[in-house]
This record gives sequence, C-alpha cells and structure tokens, in this order.
Amino acid sequence: MKKVVLLFSLFAVLAIQANAQKKSSYRGGSYGVENYNTALGIRLNPWMVGFTIKHFIQGPHAIEGLVTTNVSNRTNVTFTGLYEYHWNVGMQGMNLYAGGGVHLSILDRLDYDEDKFHEKGKGTYATPGLDGIIGIEYTFKKFPLNISADLKPFVQFVGPTSYMGEEIGGVSARFAF
Repeated sequence: MKKVVLLFSLFAVLAIQANAQKKSSYRGGSYGVENYNTALGIRLNPWMVGFTIKHFIQGPHAIEGLVTTNVSNRTNVTFTGLYEYHWNVGMQGMNLYAGGGVHLSILDRLDYDEDKFHEKGKGTYATPGLDGIIGIEYTFKKFPLNISADLKPFVQFVGPTSYMGEEIGGVSARFAF
C-alpha cells in the first residue's frame, strides 16, 4: 500500500515538473482565476484522510488527483482523477470550481461484501466509479497556502457499495507553488 502511494506521488511530481512552460494568465472578471500553478496537500473529513494534488493545465482548467483511505479501515484506498473548471467570485484569491472525474477503489472484502467475507474470508476487490465535485477555495496572497471545501458525490459501478456515501464532502489544505 505504501509503495503504491509513493509511486503515485512520484509520478505526479514528475508529470508536473515535465510541464516547463509558463502559461498565459486567464482573467476571470477583474481577478485572475489562477492563483498558483500547482498545489500539494492533504484532504480530510471525519471518515477519511488522503493526499491531494491540483495543477492548472490552461486558463481556468485544472486537474486534481486524490489518494484517500478510510480512517476506520486503512486497508481501503481510492485513487481519484478529476477535471475542474474554476471561476472567480469577485474577491482576489477566492474561486468556485466544479467538475467531474473517475475513481478506482480497492476495498477489503468486509467493506465490499460482508456476506462473502463470512463465507470466504479475507480478500480485496477493485471497483471503479464516477465522481462529481463542486467547491470553493481560497489562496492566501502572501503565504503559499490554498484551502478548500467541497462536495464530491460519487457512484461506484459494482458491488453493494454503489451509492453516495458519507465521504461525500471534505476540506483540503495545500502548499501552493
């Protein structure tokens, strides 16, 4: 598990470093939407914890990657890729954003299907799904910190966990560079 998270983090850093060109600034209203190029940090809610990385690809368009795990059962992990469109709300450093993406959850059999757990014992399942996201973020002007709060509903395609669960919302704190 630790090797997968480390490999994902290394890949994300290398992919961002490969983009060496400075993009032109998009202006949304009187303030620019892009307050940073890339931000790396943590995402929390009462039921889960994880890592987040967000990168503006052009203008108000950003991609975000999440690697999260359930607090009560740390053998579960979810990898999420999101596209987000940002727009300024009239205050420098504050943006609204919305978008969608996909995820792949790797779940313990007990969380995935309790009946099969009691029949067959331990095991792991991979289940794909769709995600939506809508949120608000603020980037401090004099300190490289970005904070956000969002709702991220999801639906999983297979298994008894095909629902929008309690992990729907979250807050993130990221180092912006």
